[in-house]
Amino acid sequence: MSKASNTGKRDDRRSIGVYGEAQAVDYLLRQGYEILGRNWRCRSGELDIIAKFDGTIVIVEVRTRRASGRFGTAAESVDYRKQHRVRSIAEVFLSVNKLHGCPVRFDVIAITLAQTGMLPASYEVVELRHIASAF
Repeated sequence: MSKASNTGKRDDRRSIGVYGEAQAVDYLLRQGYEILGRNWRCRSGELDIIAKFDGTIVIVEVRTRRASGRFGTAAESVDYRKQHRVRSIAEVFLSVNKLHGCPVRFDVIAITLAQTGMLPASYEVVELRHIASAF
């Protein structure tokens, strides 16, 4: 019985993350960013969004939380360990794509959602905070 509950929670977190990333992409496009990639994976992990803005490669870490969350804000969840991991994965991305020498910036988009209905996927963005050059 508890396995089903855990799976349900995991699926809910995943759908919230996917929704948040889609909102972040829409926001970046409206701001004039070019999206180069999403969910780029290698052995070390994953980069949420890779974009280009004003000649700079922008690696964007997206964090999405529910407004009723008890574990701090979305932005607070990008701790030193996460920053180090994203930097390491970005090095692999830049090497694989032969982009060394290009200016690179690391941004965070922190999204807070409020549930609007009983369905697990019915949310609205309460706050979207773009932190340029976050780390």
